[in-house]
Amino acid sequence: MAITEADIQARLRTLIDPITGKDFVSGKAVRKIHVDGADAVVDIQLGYPAKTQHDVQRKLIVDALAALPGAGRVTVNISQKITSHAVQRGVKLIPGVKNIVAIASGKGGVGKSTVAANLAVALEKTGARVGLCDCDIYGPSISLMFGTRDRPTATEENRIIPIEQYNLKLMSMGFLLDDSAPAILRGPMVTRYTQQFLRQVEWGELEYLVLDLPPGTGDIQLTIVQTVALSGAIIVTTPQEVALIDARKASTMFEKVNVPVIGLIENMSYFESPSDGKRYDIFG
Repeated sequence: MAITEADIQARLRTLIDPITGKDFVSGKAVRKIHVDGADAVVDIQLGYPAKTQHDVQRKLIVDALAALPGAGRVTVNISQKITSHAVQRGVKLIPGVKNIVAIASGKGGVGKSTVAANLAVALEKTGARVGLCDCDIYGPSISLMFGTRDRPTATEENRIIPIEQYNLKLMSMGFLLDDSAPAILRGPMVTRYTQQFLRQVEWGELEYLVLDLPPGTGDIQLTIVQTVALSGAIIVTTPQEVALIDARKASTMFEKVNVPVIGLIENMSYFESPSDGKRYDIFG
């Protein structure tokens, strides 16, 4: 007895996607099933970036379908089409950008820019098109982290062309200033620069734009959350009460403006000695 499309559908309903925790059918990942005698071709389209996991997921599905009675050769094609997530109402989208994630902290010095840079690189490695905007006008660090001192150029329409490094599109005040030059600006000018970085940059088609926010809950943070459609926010803190007090304030701010907090990252929790592998809790 040859395998049928119904057999494949039923089997896929029992297979749990290890990333989402849902089966492939209810997760709406099954795009097409083609059966030719005993052979079958299944097209899976994921709604999230998982390029590094495609081989694992393909093997999971192939092994499960090949074990069905009457199954012959099974081919599984996996692609991804990253979806846009819900944003707060009444806030404008940035054209071409599907999801905007803000990396925030109530307190400075907790490694927020490092987390933002690592997240952007990790998302790109999963096959997503990613941009990173350094919204910390007074203390920009993204240019240093990505090892480039290139200067942005402009189009004929006076739109800024972002710097490209490691397949990421980058924008930071650090690209516009020399290393020793401080940004001596009053609040309204800082807000204006922030808006230009977000609205007047040729970001192109991006699936994720990561925003490295300055610490605190002041003008820049409020300007961003009230004028840019955020998919969510991630809060970074260190395991000490002084940092956690401000992290709670940042979380409350996002809650008040209807931006979901995706999670909280505890950074610099401990140091592992390379000589003996012993763990040292930095903050006790």
